[in-house]
Amino acid sequence: MFTYLAVQDGDALKDFDQPKPFKCLILVSEEVSDSWRHAVSDWLVTSGCLYVMAWGMGSSTWDDSVDFAGLVKFDWGDIPDDKFVMTTWHHNEPLEEAMHFAKFAAHHPAVDLEHLFVLDIGNSGRQDVIQKLFDEA
Repeated sequence: MFTYLAVQDGDALKDFDQPKPFKCLILVSEEVSDSWRHAVSDWLVTSGCLYVMAWGMGSSTWDDSVDFAGLVKFDWGDIPDDKFVMTTWHHNEPLEEAMHFAKFAAHHPAVDLEHLFVLDIGNSGRQDVIQKLFDEA
């Protein structure tokens, strides 16, 4: 299962109707503000995301931001295994490889994650291209 959302830096993020828990592939094509990155990270963690893969510009900062959001959610204490958010970053990989990883290799140790949410930052109108990459992975 696959869901796609294109956003720009500063866009308001609303609750969305999709299966939970889920994994998210963040595609980053533009620089974003630190405050918006942190807001998106918090939004993902509180929305039921348990595995985040960041690809593109500043992908390691997205990885760190989501890790931080997970720690904050549990007040820097112990995080239950079934609530722990896994993170990876894929800076120097082709998008096709990151999509393949997201679809087939991103497994949570405690929870089955069958739904992939793609958050495309800085690009709009390429849902068909991303859907094709997902289908062909």
